[in-house]
Amino acid sequence: MRILRRALFAVSAVTVLSLSATACSSGSSASSGSSAAGKAVKVRFGYISDYNGASLLAIADRQGLWKQQGLDPELKVFTNGPLQVQALGAGDLDFGYIGPGALWLPASGKAKVVAIDTLTYADHVIAQPGITSVKDLKGKKVGVPAGTSGEMVLNLALQQAGLSPSDVQKVPMDPATVVSAFVGGQIDAAGIWYPLIDSIKAKKPDLVEIAGTRDFTGRAFPTAFVSGPKTDAGLSEKVVKVLQAANDWRAAHPDESVAEAAALLKLDPAKVKADAANVQTLTTADLVAKSQDGTVDGWLKGLGDFFVSTGQLKNSPAPSEYYAGDAYAKAYGK
Repeated sequence: MRILRRALFAVSAVTVLSLSATACSSGSSASSGSSAAGKAVKVRFGYISDYNGASLLAIADRQGLWKQQGLDPELKVFTNGPLQVQALGAGDLDFGYIGPGALWLPASGKAKVVAIDTLTYADHVIAQPGITSVKDLKGKKVGVPAGTSGEMVLNLALQQAGLSPSDVQKVPMDPATVVSAFVGGQIDAAGIWYPLIDSIKAKKPDLVEIAGTRDFTGRAFPTAFVSGPKTDAGLSEKVVKVLQAANDWRAAHPDESVAEAAALLKLDPAKVKADAANVQTLTTADLVAKSQDGTVDGWLKGLGDFFVSTGQLKNSPAPSEYYAGDAYAKAYGK
């Protein structure tokens, strides 16, 4: 935890200063769900450059869904979820996207989950040639973006192999540094995700995938959209309605969704399609049903209990304390 706080603090100044440079548009903060004289409300929305993080935002733009709700999005790209939660807390962002490995942050009260996005299986532990199992990592240097799903999958794999984090030399580094360090042979292994693994494979085709989230069949790994813990309820409802409409369009148009995400990310559609293969999408009706029957709570509680075991949480709160499932269902009914 101290390592993560130091890492986040070290990059926070750079992240805040770069917000305007990474924005798709500029404007003031959105503080209310209503607008004066029909003027669209600015919403600062963070995302990660992958299919999960970008597809709904791209679809919402192309389908005019923001405009339907009187919103004007300002999209800002981040390298991981914890940095977005930090920006939410600093008042530099209104909403953001996080992977399953960052869900300990909403569970600790630093953000609120306003919508579940997908179930993802993009996270893997990769190793240099010659390392064939997680047990072989004992004493080895392993790079991970701290507090993310890369660290999550590494910790899961270590637990399953009967090892503890202290059995490896865990080296916190940002995702881009993980890529360069692995390619350069500076680390023996990494906890990281697709599509970054594809970038590594392009230069290290003989890397070995020794663990992945698909190996943990008793767990679910949801991605999520989050807000600050005290975001205006009216604004949240409008944003959730945008996400729900975009989600159903994505479910009905998978190939077109890949193309829309690729256009926003400025990537080859074939690469985005490969990334999307690691994702399980659900319709909004299914997400509403799963929010009401306790399924989503089960996903979140399972992860919360795991984060207690890693020391990232002191206790595992009831998901209702940080997942606005009732509000999600209510927005769909309107």
